[in-house]
Amino acid sequence: MKCPFCGAEDTAVADTRLSDDGDVVRRRRKCNACDKRFTTYERAEIQLPQVVKKNGLRTEFSRLKLRASLELALRKRPVPIESVDAAVADIEEILLSAGEREVSTQQLGELVMRELKKLDKVAYIRFASVYRNFEDVDAFSRAIREVSPSPKKK
Repeated sequence: MKCPFCGAEDTAVADTRLSDDGDVVRRRRKCNACDKRFTTYERAEIQLPQVVKKNGLRTEFSRLKLRASLELALRKRPVPIESVDAAVADIEEILLSAGEREVSTQQLGELVMRELKKLDKVAYIRFASVYRNFEDVDAFSRAIREVSPSPKKK
């Protein structure tokens, strides 16, 4: 590791520590040339897929956009922020484990709908009405029946 102060390549690791959650390594280093100390951080580089829009354009996956979509659907709903965090993490995990280099907005929308269905039925219907572009009341009714509990048989 090059010294940021003098540019010398001869540096030594003085101390190594893991972060509290264990996904970042913090290293204290000392330059053998100028004797100055500095800190480096090491973390795993993860590659989320590119998002392919309906018009064929490709864009970087954005955790912020994903979160904003969930939060918009969940606006004024009694869902804890921790649940939203978990939903975002679940979607990212699914995308990472798939190992694909690209994901369509349709696939991403289906993942969001699956998470919203687990979190809050009203938010699911809100998102579905925009995502599926309901044309009439019948389409809306079908979506509501989809999340409504079926009547119990006696």
